[in-house]
Amino acid sequence: MTDMLTRILTVSALSVLVLAGCSNATSESPPAAPAASTGMELLAEHGVATGDVRDVIEHLDATPLAERSADFMASVRPDALLISDATTEEPVQIPIPGDDFYLSVAPYIDGTHDCYFHSLTTCTGELSGEEIQMTVTTANGEVLVDQTTTTYANGFVGLWLPRDIEGTLRIEHDGLVAETAIATGPEDATCLTTMQLA
Repeated sequence: MTDMLTRILTVSALSVLVLAGCSNATSESPPAAPAASTGMELLAEHGVATGDVRDVIEHLDATPLAERSADFMASVRPDALLISDATTEEPVQIPIPGDDFYLSVAPYIDGTHDCYFHSLTTCTGELSGEEIQMTVTTANGEVLVDQTTTTYANGFVGLWLPRDIEGTLRIEHDGLVAETAIATGPEDATCLTTMQLA
């Protein structure tokens, strides 16, 4: 009984650490973490195909809700993927190389939640499996994204953008529109849940 209680408390503590991803906590820094190879081993233990961290992030974001492991947590920060489970003392950090920044967006019509660092395993948005048109334009007028896509089962859609830019994201869906300023600096959000379509 004591072992079970310890396991429950450990998973709860890990959830608080990693699930700051689905909160408005803006000042948290990722803790010091083991090497990325340990992260790849942890991913493999949970049946996640390892390889390029971009592919891992996209896979986790797009995983159907029913197929998600209850004791595996993953959160995206501006420069790293943080993962953990009941066996890890603290989240394992896998760096996102190069100049890539992952922004996960959940447009909504009626309901949303606060989010700053996107949790790939627990955050859910309102519009699951819906077609949307997205445009990202930088502050100097360069169009980085102009595409029609479908939101994942979790109601989000992911965008790989260059780091350290400022711009505007516009989303259209069924005649409704939302537009907001975005930024991809080292302290900026990886989770955007404030775009209400109207």
